[in-house]
Amino acid sequence: MSPVPPLEDDAPAPYVTIVLPCYNEQDHVIDEVARISRAMDESGYSYELLAIDDFSTDETLARLEKAAPEYPNMRVVAFHRNGGSGTVRRIGTQQARGEIVVWTDADMTYPNERIPDLVRLLETDKSIDQVVGARTSEQGSHKFLRVPAKWFIRKVAERLAGTQIPDLNSGLRAFRKSVSLPYLRLLPPGFSCVTTITLAFLSNQHDIKYVPIEYNKRAGRSKFHFVSDAYRYILQVLRMVMYFNPLKVLMPPALWLIVIALVKGVIDVIRRQDFYLPSNTVMLFLSGLIIGSMALLADLIVRSRDG
Repeated sequence: MSPVPPLEDDAPAPYVTIVLPCYNEQDHVIDEVARISRAMDESGYSYELLAIDDFSTDETLARLEKAAPEYPNMRVVAFHRNGGSGTVRRIGTQQARGEIVVWTDADMTYPNERIPDLVRLLETDKSIDQVVGARTSEQGSHKFLRVPAKWFIRKVAERLAGTQIPDLNSGLRAFRKSVSLPYLRLLPPGFSCVTTITLAFLSNQHDIKYVPIEYNKRAGRSKFHFVSDAYRYILQVLRMVMYFNPLKVLMPPALWLIVIALVKGVIDVIRRQDFYLPSNTVMLFLSGLIIGSMALLADLIVRSRDG
C-alpha cells in the first residue's frame, strides 16, 4: 500500500471521513467522487474522502490521481496487491481522521448524496452509534437466488443477535470511529465485513438506526460470487455471535439433544419393559452434554476476555 498523502501540520482534522473502496471502477469512479464531494460540500461538514484503489487492473487509479487536484478533500491511496473490500474498509477506518466514518461503494448503487443525512442523525442523537442505509429493493445479479439467501441469513442473524435487522449487509453506513476501533481487527477481507461491523455493534449493545434508501443497479461488473460469498456471509454471522455470545449458538442444540435423549430413553424403557438404553440414546445424551459443556466453557472465555 502506498502511503497516504501527507497533510499540512496545521490542517484541522475533518469531522467526517468517507472510505471509498475502488476496484476496477474506471468508467464511473470519478462520477461517484463528484457526487459525494458535491453532497458534502453543500452539507457544510468538514470532510475527507479516502479513495482507496484495491490494486485495480484497469485505469481506476490513474483516473483518480488525475482528478485529485480538482477535489482537494480527496486523498488517493493505492494498494500494491488486492486485499478485498473488508481490508480496504479496515485500513481506511484506521487511517481516518474524522470523528464520523462513512462506508460506501463506488459502483453508483447507493444514494451517496444522502451521506450528510446519515451523519446528521449521528450528530443529533448521541445514543446512536451507527446509521445504516437499509435498502428497499434488491438489484444485484442472481436476484432469484440472492433474495431468499439474504432473507435466510438475515433471519439467522436476527435470531442470534436478538433484534430485528432490516438490512444486514448494506454497504452504506456511518458510525463513530471511536466505537468501531475495538472491532476493526475482526473484519474479514471480503464483502462480509459489513455484516461483521453490524453484528459487532449489536452484540455489544451499541444502537443502530436504519434509514430506508433506494438501491440502484450497479455500474460495471459485479464482484459478488453467489455461492462463495453467501457461504462466507452465514459463516461470518455464526462466527461473530460465537465470538460475543457463544451460548446463543451452542446451548440450544445442546438442550435439544438432551431433551430428545431423555424422551427417547423413557420411550425405550416403556417399550422394552426394562432399563436397557440403546447406544444411540446414550450418544444423543452425551453429545448434548459435550456441546453444552463447550458452550459454558466458550462463554467463560468470552467473559474473561471482556473483563
